Amino acid sequence: MKIIIGSRGSKLALLQSEEVKKAIEDHDSSIEVEVKVIHTKGDKILDKPLNQIGDKGLFTKEIETQLLNGEIDLAVHSMKDMPSVLPVGLMFAGTLKPASPYDCLIFNGNYHSIDDLPKGAIVGTGSIRRKYQLLKYRPDLKIINIRGNVLTRLKKMEEENMDAIVLAVAGLQRLGLKEKIGQYLDDSIMIPACAQGILAIELKKDSPLFPLINQIKDDDGTRRMELERRFLQTINGSCHVPIGAHVIMRKDEIELYAIFGDEEAKNVVTHHETITKDYENRIHQIALMMKKKVEENG
Repeated sequence: MKIIIGSRGSKLALLQSEEVKKAIEDHDSSIEVEVKVIHTKGDKILDKPLNQIGDKGLFTKEIETQLLNGEIDLAVHSMKDMPSVLPVGLMFAGTLKPASPYDCLIFNGNYHSIDDLPKGAIVGTGSIRRKYQLLKYRPDLKIINIRGNVLTRLKKMEEENMDAIVLAVAGLQRLGLKEKIGQYLDDSIMIPACAQGILAIELKKDSPLFPLINQIKDDDGTRRMELERRFLQTINGSCHVPIGAHVIMRKDEIELYAIFGDEEAKNVVTHHETITKDYENRIHQIALMMKKKVEENG
């Protein structure tokens, strides 16, 4: 049996796909797994912020097209890049054990926290969610757009003399660059993107691979993915707006941090709640409440 995995071509994307490849081969050594590189629109347009490119499937559309056409058997993505609604005929099969959900600051200088940065410090990010939360905590910061893969952003930080950049901890962990992290940004400073740190394993709805993925998936990670995606789907948000959700899983309850706002990031609401029962329904209610508040304030 041979399985072809569709993946973006960045070093991080390939490491993520290799993680799924290894999990499959470790489970059943008789399966041959090949990783196929597919270039996406988000990889090709690097001179604009994500919210200005105008496409929900920036890092997924070309890969999903090949999945639907049967040119690949499954797709591996960063779940945080996935739009709230999938193309007809596709669904998520689960995920492996997640990496860290948090964002972090990488410093270009002798700084140890966001509070150490000088007034008017230059911080790079291509995310409106990150930009809003940085400015909420430090209104004096100068936020500039930065795009590209992790290694490209690290290089740009030095070449363009930025004081810091914001990256996902998960990407640095997977690339073996954890020592670059200057400060972990917890939920009190920066609520992560929905399902950040989680790998999306995407299949056609009629794929024969579901039993295989069920054997290798992480149950807690998959559950967290489902709950955070519930928030995203209710909001029906995109990269055009500041949106994020982080669910902390506990034995008999979950803790939810969430953020949502309009395209101008002028009307933004956050929410923090411990939920003890009926998790999906309560997250759905919270998302509707936050969406209503933003619309009323607009």
